[in-house]
Amino acid sequence: MLAAAMSYLAAADPAQMAAEVQAQCLKGLEQADAAGTVARASILGAFTAGKGYCDDGAYSPRAWLIHHTQVTKGTATRHTGWVRRARAHPRIARAMAAGELTESWARMICGWTDQLPGDCQDTADDILAGAASGGMDLRDLAALAAEMQARAEPGPGDDDDPGRVFEDRAVRLETTFGGAGVLAGDLTGECAAVVRTVLDALSAPRGADDTRTHEQRYHDALEEAMRRLVGAGLLPERAGQPAKVLAHISLADLIDLDTGSELQKTWATRVHAQWAAHRAAASVSGSDGGAWLEADAAKGFACDASVTPIVTGEVNPAVLEDLVRLCVQLAGYGPDHDADPDDPTSPAGDPTSPAGDPTSPAADQTGPAADQTGPAADEIGPAPCGRDALQQAIIGKAVALLSGPGGLASFLRRQQLGGRLGGPSLPLDVGVSRDIPAAIRTAVIARDQHCRFPGGCDQPAAACEIHHTTPQAHGGKTSIEDCGLFCWFHHHIAIHEWGWTVVLNPDGTTTAYSPDRTKVLHSHGPPRPSG
Repeated sequence: MLAAAMSYLAAADPAQMAAEVQAQCLKGLEQADAAGTVARASILGAFTAGKGYCDDGAYSPRAWLIHHTQVTKGTATRHTGWVRRARAHPRIARAMAAGELTESWARMICGWTDQLPGDCQDTADDILAGAASGGMDLRDLAALAAEMQARAEPGPGDDDDPGRVFEDRAVRLETTFGGAGVLAGDLTGECAAVVRTVLDALSAPRGADDTRTHEQRYHDALEEAMRRLVGAGLLPERAGQPAKVLAHISLADLIDLDTGSELQKTWATRVHAQWAAHRAAASVSGSDGGAWLEADAAKGFACDASVTPIVTGEVNPAVLEDLVRLCVQLAGYGPDHDADPDDPTSPAGDPTSPAGDPTSPAADQTGPAADQTGPAADEIGPAPCGRDALQQAIIGKAVALLSGPGGLASFLRRQQLGGRLGGPSLPLDVGVSRDIPAAIRTAVIARDQHCRFPGGCDQPAAACEIHHTTPQAHGGKTSIEDCGLFCWFHHHIAIHEWGWTVVLNPDGTTTAYSPDRTKVLHSHGPPRPSG
């Protein structure tokens, strides 16, 4: 009924309404919004108390809201905030449900009465809610709340709560699509004094020609203070370097240095757009604390930094069918290495035989891959079940061919890039190892960027750990193919304690299975139906 009513209003032509009807609708919508806030807080409170979010592998109701109701972090925070607020201020919640208080006024009143001693809050809520429903405006309500706070101030012999202001401290730094920052926060008195002292000291005008505004000089002073702190080597985990740069170099750019093809330049333009998309994604989901820089800005910042080259490539799906057919035909040779693919009597050359037709169901059941008696079977292992599994396995091998120490990408990087970017390739597969080498850790962080749990998690790389998807006790290898980035909750609680299983697919997606396999979570949409 609610959805039908809102759909009716959304489709109505407000220009055909009289001004009085428009006013009634606007007032009614504010009342409905307040009542909806109370209803959501009540349901979300029960959902939180019952830990319903755990059924989807989420570590908090806020994370569940972000990834399962498609709201932003700020909206999810407001929703969870109203759960606490409605529980602490039942009188205000009843007034909102009755249409006597709007959501914004109710939030203001709760903020005022939260500053009062606990035994006074209910009475203050009742007085302010009654005054609001009686027609008092927000200015008069603020004055009344201030008078209550003044009367409730502790006397000279009473103990105040020194931790209340400290608990309200917060700093929020967000980035826009273009990479610019938005800084806001609530500072304690001590922090505000220190920050102002630093900014005042570094924001002095640089002479008569300095036309910067006061705000611009404060901005430049903040940047200068941060650069001095980084350059002083006082930050942890910097290894004596003022900054760490991950130099992302696409395979097409390396080829372009050699041939100068216009088509490859067009491809590089597309990569530039993808780069902007990475920055936009980091502005929403957070990052590992690094900045996405390019061109002259990247060169200047990397002048006195430790540089790690990262060469990237991508799979060309257009060659998948040919690659699948060749691999199946090669498997059809079996132990007879002299088989002739042009001989129709040979399993490899007969397109009608199961080994020569990858679309045949028998292709997954015949040939040496399925024959567990020969040495080839021991080396190759069990054949993938189904065409999709075979395609994913081949994608993984194709990527490994391009990315290995002796592959094309590594060769081009070492031949065409000199100096600090042309050094030897680092190992990305060390077999079974108790420790994770820095090269593998860096590659996994650069690939994943944030927690890879497919139920949805925005924890940045700095808050995550490396997890072996195949346990080392079961033969799991320490390589980028078998390691993924997971936050502490999803690593230790969801996976190791609750028993969820996470699979890193060769195409870059992840899939998670609940312990009883009744729930499957994907980091991607459902596959398109075959045929």
